[in-house]
Amino acid sequence: MKEVIVSDIVHETPTIVSIYLTLPDGTPIGHYTPGAHIDVEGPTAITRQYSLCGRPDGDDAYMLAVKREEASRGGSEALHTLQVGDRLKISEPRNLINIAADATHHILIAGGIGITPMHSMARYMDVRDISFELHYFASSEEEAAFLPILREKVPGKLHAHLGISREQQSEVLDELVRNAPEGSHVYLCGPEGFMEKVTDIVSTRFSEEEIHFENFHAAELDDSDNTAFVVELEGEEYDVPAERSIVDVLNENGAGIDTSCEEGICGTCIMTVLAGTPDHRDNVLTKGEREANETMAVCVSRTRDPKLVLDYY
Repeated sequence: MKEVIVSDIVHETPTIVSIYLTLPDGTPIGHYTPGAHIDVEGPTAITRQYSLCGRPDGDDAYMLAVKREEASRGGSEALHTLQVGDRLKISEPRNLINIAADATHHILIAGGIGITPMHSMARYMDVRDISFELHYFASSEEEAAFLPILREKVPGKLHAHLGISREQQSEVLDELVRNAPEGSHVYLCGPEGFMEKVTDIVSTRFSEEEIHFENFHAAELDDSDNTAFVVELEGEEYDVPAERSIVDVLNENGAGIDTSCEEGICGTCIMTVLAGTPDHRDNVLTKGEREANETMAVCVSRTRDPKLVLDYY
C-alpha cells in the first residue's frame, strides 16, 4: 500500500462524490488499464475496492467515485467525510474486467454506481475508435453520475435508461441481446441484484467467455458445516481448523501471501491448486475457472477433501 493525498473532491450527485488522489511528492501517479480498481484504506482503517473512473492514460491523478450507502459498514460513509489534503493508503491497480482483444464490438452495461469502470472504458475506446456501445441504467438523471460528460464525449455511443421499471429494463436488455453484432463481448457492473438480472438475460446469447464483470459484493457464506483439513505448500503441511481460513494459517507460518478484501472479491490471494478439490466460496473466479479447479481464493474458499496441495499463483 502507498500513501496518497486527496487533491480534489467533486459532488457528482446527492449521494456520489468523485475523489481525486495524487502522490505526496507531486510525481505522476501512473497509468492503469481501463476498468481497473484499487484497494483503498479509509480513515477508519477499513479497506474497500473502488474502480478507477478517470482517463486510464492520464497520470496526474487517480479518480474514484464513492456512493454513500445507507447500509454501509463504514467504508463509503467514511470516505464521504474526507477533505482535500487528507491522506489515504491505496494498492496498485488491478483489473478483473479487461477489454477483450478478440472482440469486434463491446457492449458496456452499467447500473447506478456501476458506471465507474465503464466510464474509463468508454473514454478509452472512444479515442481509439474501438467499436462499443454504453447502456447506463440509473434511477433518475439526478442520480446518474458522469452523465453530462458522457453525453458530451460519447454522444453516439451512450444509451441512458433513466427511471424505467424492472419490466422495461428486461425489455431493453432482451432487445440489446437480439440485436448485438456477431463478435460482441459484454461488460457488466452494478448492484448485486442488477448484475444477476443482466447476467441471466445476456447468458441466453453470450458464452461465459464473452461476459465480463466486476463484482465487489461478497458471497453469502454458511460456515456452519466447515471441517478441519490439511493444506500443503512447498512440501510443508499445516492444519486448518474449521474456524480459520487457509490464508490465515499459511501466513501465520510465514507464507507471505498477499491479501486485501479477505471476502473473496478482489483476487489478491488467488493460489494454484496442485491436488485436492476446492470448495469455491468466492465471487471473483469465473464459472469455468471454478470447474477447472486449478486456482482458488484462499481467503474464503476451503476444500472438499481431507487434504489440499497448493502453490503460489
